[in-house]
Amino acid sequence: MTDRNPGALLVIGSGLKLYREYIVRAVARRAREAGLRLVLINNLRPTWQREHFDDITVVDVFDHDRLRGTARELAGRFTITGLMCWDEPLVMPAAELAAEFGVPGLSIPGVQGCRDKHSSRTRLTAAGLPQPGFALTTGLDQARRAAARIGYPVVVKPRALGASMGVSLAAGERELAYAYRIAHEASLVGDAPYRGGAIIEGYADGPEISIDGAVHKGEYLPMFLARKTTGLPPFFEELGHVVDAADPLLRDPVLLKTLETAHRVLGIEDGITHTEVRLTADGPVIIEVNGRLGGDLIPYLGQVATGIEPGSVLFDIATGRRPDLTTTASAVAGIRFGYPGQDCTVRSIAVPAEAPGLILAAGMVEPGTVLRLPPGGYIARHSLVVCSAPDPSSCAQRLTDAAALVEVDADPVDPPPAGTPLTMPAGLLDVDA
Repeated sequence: MTDRNPGALLVIGSGLKLYREYIVRAVARRAREAGLRLVLINNLRPTWQREHFDDITVVDVFDHDRLRGTARELAGRFTITGLMCWDEPLVMPAAELAAEFGVPGLSIPGVQGCRDKHSSRTRLTAAGLPQPGFALTTGLDQARRAAARIGYPVVVKPRALGASMGVSLAAGERELAYAYRIAHEASLVGDAPYRGGAIIEGYADGPEISIDGAVHKGEYLPMFLARKTTGLPPFFEELGHVVDAADPLLRDPVLLKTLETAHRVLGIEDGITHTEVRLTADGPVIIEVNGRLGGDLIPYLGQVATGIEPGSVLFDIATGRRPDLTTTASAVAGIRFGYPGQDCTVRSIAVPAEAPGLILAAGMVEPGTVLRLPPGGYIARHSLVVCSAPDPSSCAQRLTDAAALVEVDADPVDPPPAGTPLTMPAGLLDVDA
């Protein structure tokens, strides 16, 4: 590498067009303004990405040795001034490469604390933050003993998966065996070091929220907060979110102190995180900290509601700048996902072109797609609608009305046999049509 090599910002995995193009568009604009090339390592051949990236290399990014080799080759052609990644399975190799190239990143300990839920619980508990009782178990008998000690109901989850995959609630010992099997089998599609077994933890009862925040040189900077709706019990499928720019929780000193402490304890240095929190009678309880942007178009909702542009914030953090998080809007924005009533094969989807407050409506799968509800599958969404409104209650009503206009033609299918390997759902991985 020489000083003549052009400066570049390296992106690992673009994600889906529907979920991430608005992020990429902002990053590309900032890179052009800074005179930097935008370089992508992607899993599949590019389509929409060509408009935004100056250089694209296609490689199996889930083969981490090949990913590292490709990144090093690119570092010989470009002067890497920053690196970013928002795909959950890739945040660890991204952190390793950021450290190797000497550019801002979450830090390797920080990503370990995010990815490994047992490590996260251990560190947060040691720091004195309110946390449920928990145990990492490697067999059902051990899980039973842990649940008896912690007290039912318990949440049973894989050690390192996202999007609530394999996570369910067990009200008693009868449900525990089922929940343990689901979590264990789901874990087998994750990273090799975290496969098998399950984490057993006490149920933190209360509304669930998420906070997307930037971290600059260890300083935690909250951006926006989403109120979450979940369903399909005993599972925790995320059915929708609402972001209010004026949400009073953004000024809650106890919540903010909890978030700051958690990020410091986990050793997160530079990046954007998505933290999930339960608001319990005993105060805010962190469920998990994810070392990436929020999914489910939550950052887009935040952009609509507050005017804060997540892609621009990402650029600042990746290039060592403290981002300006001044809000330029004060609105409410929400998203609602359409789920089938049972496992099915989708024939067609029609979404509304107009509805009060409607910003975006989209089908999420192609005809012929098989959608499977938990535990046979996760994120079995056929459509989404996004609406804005002046207040949360109006936004919720607009989302309900818009979702009712979605038309789905589908044929029911039988659930898969017990023990069928889980297929990672689209939206979690860097795949696109």
